[in-house]
Amino acid sequence: MAANGEQQAHCLLIVHGRDFKPAAETYLDLSRSALRKGVERDYPEQVADFDSLHVDLAWYGDLNAGVLGARGRTYDEKLDVGDRGNVLKALSQIAPRKRFGIRMYDKLPGKSALPEFFMDIGATVSSAVGLKMPVIGRISGDFAAYLDNDDGFADEARARVRGKLCELMDAGKHIMLVTHGTGSVVSYDVLWELSNDTETYPEYGDCKVDQWVTLGSPLGDRIVQKRLLGASERGEARFPSNVISWHNLSAEDDYTCHDATLADDFKTMLRNRQVSAVNDYRVFNLAVRYGKANPHSSIGYYIHPRLTKIVVDWIGG
Repeated sequence: MAANGEQQAHCLLIVHGRDFKPAAETYLDLSRSALRKGVERDYPEQVADFDSLHVDLAWYGDLNAGVLGARGRTYDEKLDVGDRGNVLKALSQIAPRKRFGIRMYDKLPGKSALPEFFMDIGATVSSAVGLKMPVIGRISGDFAAYLDNDDGFADEARARVRGKLCELMDAGKHIMLVTHGTGSVVSYDVLWELSNDTETYPEYGDCKVDQWVTLGSPLGDRIVQKRLLGASERGEARFPSNVISWHNLSAEDDYTCHDATLADDFKTMLRNRQVSAVNDYRVFNLAVRYGKANPHSSIGYYIHPRLTKIVVDWIGG
C-alpha cells in the first residue's frame, strides 16, 4: 500500500466527450464512483489508496450544450443522471471481473454491430471520395463544431483541458489522463500544443503525463487524424512528446472507435521515442442505457476491469 503523501502527488484527470453532459460536479461524482467500484471489486486492498487519490475533471459540457441546443436538441438532465445512476448500480453488481466478457455481452438487450459496421463503411467511402469531415463529425454536431472551430468552440474546449492539465503540471503531480470518446481528440491537440508550441508554452516542454488512457476513441479514423493539430508537420513535430505510456480501450460494437487499434496508427511515435508504449485492448462494455446496450457508455468504460488494472498498477507504481 502506498503512503498517503505519495498518493496526494498523483492525480487522475478525466476529460469527457461529445453530447450533452450533466453538471461538472455530478459527472465527476459518477465517474469517480465508477472507477472506485472497479477497484473495490478487483483490488479491495487498494481502495484506501484510491480514496486518497486526487480525481479531477476538465469539463466543457456547456459548450456541447450550446451547439446542440442551437440545432434544436433538448436535454433532460434529471433523466440522464438517473439513467447513468442505474447503469452504475447494475454494473456494480457484476462480479467477478472475468464476467466482463463476451458471454454476458451477448445477453444484453438491443445489442447490435450495425452502427459500427456502417461507421466502417462510411469511413471507407469518406476517405475514397476525399470528404474532409469524418463520419462521427457528421453524426455529432458538437464534434463537428470542434473540428471546424465554429465560434471558437475548439479554442475554448482546449483551453478548459489545457488549464486543468497545466495546473497539475505546475504542481509537479504524477498525472493519469483518462479521456472518453471525442474528448481524446481534444486532449491529443492539447498534448501536442504543450509539447510543440514552445513559443506559447515554453515551460511545459519537459513535462510528462505518466499514463494516457483513451476510451472509445476516434483517433484511429484517418480523416480525424488529418484534422489533428500537427498533422501537417513532419518528423517529431507531427506528434506530442509528453506522454510516457498510452493505453487505448475499444469496446466491441462501439462505433465511435470503429478503428479499434491505435498502436499501428501512431507507431512513428514509438520509432521516434516520443512515447514508451501504445497498448490496445479490445473490451466488452456491459452498460445498458434506456433499456438498450450502449457500448460507448463512459460508466461502462470507467468500471471495466481493464481500466481498473491500469489505474491500480499506476497507483502502486
